[in-house]
Amino acid sequence: MGRYFQVLKLFWGASLQAELEYRSNFLIACLTSLGNLAGSLFGLFLFYRTGYQFEGWSWEQALIILGLFTLLQGFSGTFLSPNLNRIVEHVQEGTLDFVLLKPISSQFWLSTRTFSPWGLPDVIFGLLVIGYAGTLLGLGAENYLWALIPLGFGLISLYSLWFILGATSIWFVKIYNVTEVLRGLLEAGRFPMVAYPVGYRFFFTFIIPVAFLTTIPAETLLGRVEWGWLLGAGLLAAGLFGFARFFWGFALKFYTSASS
Repeated sequence: MGRYFQVLKLFWGASLQAELEYRSNFLIACLTSLGNLAGSLFGLFLFYRTGYQFEGWSWEQALIILGLFTLLQGFSGTFLSPNLNRIVEHVQEGTLDFVLLKPISSQFWLSTRTFSPWGLPDVIFGLLVIGYAGTLLGLGAENYLWALIPLGFGLISLYSLWFILGATSIWFVKIYNVTEVLRGLLEAGRFPMVAYPVGYRFFFTFIIPVAFLTTIPAETLLGRVEWGWLLGAGLLAAGLFGFARFFWGFALKFYTSASS
């Protein structure tokens, strides 16, 4: 593990130095994230401006959902999108050959090679929204600590789904549209699951587990989650991560390299 941490430090250090050559991009990223957050807040405000509220979710509680969604967007922009979308390029250009020859886990290399600071504004704004809503609701430190558990499970699940889709590029090569479909489906996480009809709730809970990314962590933060859902979030994360590792090994059996 120590060797992997050293490699990770080198990866992210080199990526950060390369990205900071264009420091004005960070300002642009901040303005873009702020504009996206303002749009999301306005969309949520349209529901609540007349006194309507999602069943069991006040304005402040719905803000926590939105904050978690923004945080996940930042996580995706910082770690997932810069790395996992490039799996397609590696397969297309044949550079996956060089990754497989390295004396390190190819999944680790592909998942952590690049660190993009341009997703950090979303992380910061998401935390600020969560902190603001939590202050209004009088949440304590123990609430935030408990919420870290399902949030961590959600991040693992999101990574696993993205990596599984990336691995399918070995067969289909061009899968950019598929990852965009996943990104679009995850947009449902900006609202509580009760905002959707029953059929959609089932789909976003048991087919594409959006509920485990935002709603379950928010319920835990508010101190009203059932333990069965927490257990389910853990089992889902472990199952998806294990399947992602298995699926990558299975996919590599069909990879013939650029020179064969």
